[in-house]
Amino acid sequence: MSTLSDTYKDPINLEVLRRRQRMRQKMAKHGGGCIPPMDLFRSEAMHLVQLIVPIESAHLTVSYLGDIGLIQFKDLNAEKSPFQRTYASQIKRCGEMTRKLRFFNDQMSKAGITRSSKSVARADMHLEDLEAKLGELEAELIEVNANNEKLQHGYSELTEYKLVLQKAGEFFKDAQISASARQKEISPDLPAESLATPLLKDHESSHDLSKQVRLGFVTGLVPKEKAMAFERIIFRATRGNVLLRQVALEEAVVDPTSGQKVQKNIFVVFFSGERLKSKIVKISEAFAVNRYPFTEDMGKQTQMITEVSGRLSELKMTIEAGLQHRGTLLRRIGEQYEQWNQVVHKEKSIYHILNMLSIDVTKKCLVAEGWSPKYATKKIQNALQQAAIDSSSQVGTIFRVLHTKKLPPTYFRTNKFTESFQAIVDAYGVAKYQEANPGVFTVVTFPFLFAVMFGDWGHGICLLLATLYIISKEKKFSGQKLGDIMEMAFGGRYVILLMSIFSIYTGLIYNEFFSVPFALFGPSAYACRDASCSDSTTVGLVKVRDTYPFGVDPSWHGTRSELPFLNSLKMKMSILLGVAQMNLGIMLSFFNALFQFIPQMIFLNGLFGYLSLLIVAKWYTGSKADLYHIMIYMFLSPTDDLGENQLFENQKTVQLVLLLLSLIAVPWMLLPKPYILKARHKTRHQDESYALLDDNDDSLHGEADRDSDDQEFEFSEVFVHQLIHTIEFVLGAVSNTASYLRLWALSLAHSELSAVFYEKVLLLAWGYNNVIILIVGIIVFIFATAGVLLVMETLSAFLHALRLHWVEFQNKFYEGDGYKFRPFSFALLNNEDESS
Repeated sequence: MSTLSDTYKDPINLEVLRRRQRMRQKMAKHGGGCIPPMDLFRSEAMHLVQLIVPIESAHLTVSYLGDIGLIQFKDLNAEKSPFQRTYASQIKRCGEMTRKLRFFNDQMSKAGITRSSKSVARADMHLEDLEAKLGELEAELIEVNANNEKLQHGYSELTEYKLVLQKAGEFFKDAQISASARQKEISPDLPAESLATPLLKDHESSHDLSKQVRLGFVTGLVPKEKAMAFERIIFRATRGNVLLRQVALEEAVVDPTSGQKVQKNIFVVFFSGERLKSKIVKISEAFAVNRYPFTEDMGKQTQMITEVSGRLSELKMTIEAGLQHRGTLLRRIGEQYEQWNQVVHKEKSIYHILNMLSIDVTKKCLVAEGWSPKYATKKIQNALQQAAIDSSSQVGTIFRVLHTKKLPPTYFRTNKFTESFQAIVDAYGVAKYQEANPGVFTVVTFPFLFAVMFGDWGHGICLLLATLYIISKEKKFSGQKLGDIMEMAFGGRYVILLMSIFSIYTGLIYNEFFSVPFALFGPSAYACRDASCSDSTTVGLVKVRDTYPFGVDPSWHGTRSELPFLNSLKMKMSILLGVAQMNLGIMLSFFNALFQFIPQMIFLNGLFGYLSLLIVAKWYTGSKADLYHIMIYMFLSPTDDLGENQLFENQKTVQLVLLLLSLIAVPWMLLPKPYILKARHKTRHQDESYALLDDNDDSLHGEADRDSDDQEFEFSEVFVHQLIHTIEFVLGAVSNTASYLRLWALSLAHSELSAVFYEKVLLLAWGYNNVIILIVGIIVFIFATAGVLLVMETLSAFLHALRLHWVEFQNKFYEGDGYKFRPFSFALLNNEDESS
């Protein structure tokens, strides 16, 4: 059986290295370039393959398959625990190397050393050599850290000791001066050498200078936050028979125990007797006080300060040399860290895959099973053949296609432009195998519906400039951690790019630039009623020339009829767009189920398709017909005369026919599917294997296969399910159409908010004729526009466009209950490592 050492025992010749490099270059091209539309509309045709791999070439075979990244391996040892598998020891060793690399990374982060991203992995690196190298570096780094920690501990202790010598010496000096002055006041004839006056006395002998007591003392440092508690406990424990003096240090000092900077107080406790000393020492230990020896002799104090200062200088030089050596070592590690990390992760992933393979009874080969795209068969076979040659195996890997009843994973080939749109669809649910993919249409419909709600070509230009900046820094941002919000913006940069372009387009149609209209496409078609008028909001307008060539005429802005006109226009336009997108959804359901497509098209267009036709006819004819009245009485009184609400000849007959067809479509949606599925179940052979759909498969047959499994067919369950589905479609046809009115509501809200900021902030500030007020108004306008209109409104319109696609559009044809194709790929592994 191949082991870790066997795999890397022999040196790899240059020809093998060249072949590996050529294979990686081929795989770098995979997934790029132009993707055929049908590859997006339908998932790639998949099949289950079996590989019988000689054990001597197993490692290299899995490595080459990871380079091409086109097989999703199945775990054939699911019943075994990780410790019972064949390559558990190799994974454990790789895990230990990963731990060492994490240790190096933590040490570099603490030292502020960045990892080099320019290191290129050497293809001839042996894992055994890397394991030994990492072990040596870890041992050396641990030793350097231990020595540095020991030196730092000594340096911190000496620093505190020096401070104690200095501050405590001041205590004694001040006390001696004070005692000398007091002694001269009481006994001026006494010599100075007899100054042994006690600092503590008994109450009974407080005035008897002949009874003197020699005091002991304890010096050290106590954390500032514990100083008051420390003093209180000592006072209570000794019943006040001590004298304690404290002084706070101006700067924090490094604590020798914790290594952290702490604010501390230097203290001196004077006491009499060994019992009090024992109590003070125990209290000091309980408060984690650092005690240091001290002498009353001034000369010795000066000598000790000089010695400590010298030792501190020597330690500082030694610590700096150690830190320099540590930094050099970490920089050397940082230069190769990415390369080592990539090799270790790659090897660990290879052994994880090898643990998913089953061992043949002869123990001379491994058996693998997995899903792969049909188009990749040739690439996989070439990789298997190359692995057998490079490993000098006498027997090649056997490649077989298996037949199974299990549903294959879903795989869509995407590039960096289309993957974000596919992610929008996958966030709702991954397409079932061979199910129609809405991602193709989402590329256009999603940014367009967003733009209908956001339409302002000034705001669209702001979004476009921001997106172009992000795209220009694509390589720089792709390897960085950007934060949650920026990460989402960067991931959807191409979605936002199209959103901004469509927003500019719809903004030109609405003729809104930060709510201000411009006559970009020629003069207005309207003018004041007479030549002397100046206020179009009160006098009104008359048409003087042909229709404005593109978009909304600028003269509508500011008139009394502006809001009713735009409300009517945007509301009807929302219905037209909604009905069009729902029809597209039903058309896509044709590829999933033929017998539901026709009645659904009849029902939707018999009601709301007809409403859309009436809207267009009213615009074309300029009629004053009431569309609400027409649609309501189409159901309540379908035989009544239409009168002034008639838009075309034989309108009543058309309405009766459409109403009848809509009523027929309801049982048509309900009844055929359960009975057809029942008939299919009876005629299908029990031993027939599950056949994957080809491009020319009948959609009805595909529906029958997807709705059936190994369990017994239950007609009642299928019928109830279809009944629920029919009710949902009938009710949803009404609610979904009404839901598209959000296009009108959000467009109106965006326009009105923009107008408020322009008129009530910018124009109001301009009217004061004051420079300061004008500057403040401009600043408020910029921040309000950026924060509310460019951020909050963008997010709001994005979420509403998302809902329209997930609920109103995709529920017509999309089940989204499949699972994603996740191949074993080193490229995907590297991307996950960079993102983490």
